[in-house]
Amino acid sequence: MPTQPCTLAEPRVSAALTRMFGAAARDDETASRLWSIPLDDRASLSAQELADAAQEIYMPVSADGGRLLYNLIRATRPANVVEFGTSYGISTLHLAAAVRDNGTGRVITTEMNRIKASTARDTFAATGLDDVITLLEGNALETLAALRQPVGFLFLDGWKNLCLPVLRLLEPHIAPGTLVVADDVDLPGLGPYLDHVRDTANGYHSVTFPVEDGLEISCRL
Repeated sequence: MPTQPCTLAEPRVSAALTRMFGAAARDDETASRLWSIPLDDRASLSAQELADAAQEIYMPVSADGGRLLYNLIRATRPANVVEFGTSYGISTLHLAAAVRDNGTGRVITTEMNRIKASTARDTFAATGLDDVITLLEGNALETLAALRQPVGFLFLDGWKNLCLPVLRLLEPHIAPGTLVVADDVDLPGLGPYLDHVRDTANGYHSVTFPVEDGLEISCRL
């Protein structure tokens, strides 16, 4: 049987990922320059204000995490992949590449910051993956509230304190057997979400995958 192509290796996609991962490697330096807001004052900021303050920070999934997402999508072949937190689109490209290689499906992703959303759209077009991606700009709790399609795969990588509210918003559309993946299990803001998916009484069976800051992979029961 001939080997099927992998869109992640396609030159336009590979070049975009290399460029963005290179920029993301400077996130700590960029964050130290941008986060002039005292930590105690950040708690009073809205999600929009936080997103705008972090406009230059990529906050991506790790390279290994992206490859894992690609494999999970290839294996499960979901019709609708939903992502909370596009940023500049690194994780979105991995999701969309898998959808393209499956020959079926669509990625619905969300981004609150206007500049990041515009830049991500340009990247999606430049890589030729824009035809399988729908980017919803604005507060995900509002933009995803209108979603009526079943969620075949959910990736949560936006603000960590919003991951649980987004999951609860989408739970009516998540069928048994669906995978829900969250990034950055080491960040304390994800604690309430982890408590939820790690309790089988809430309808999930969960395992932590040890890559970079950790991915929590949960199966809807």
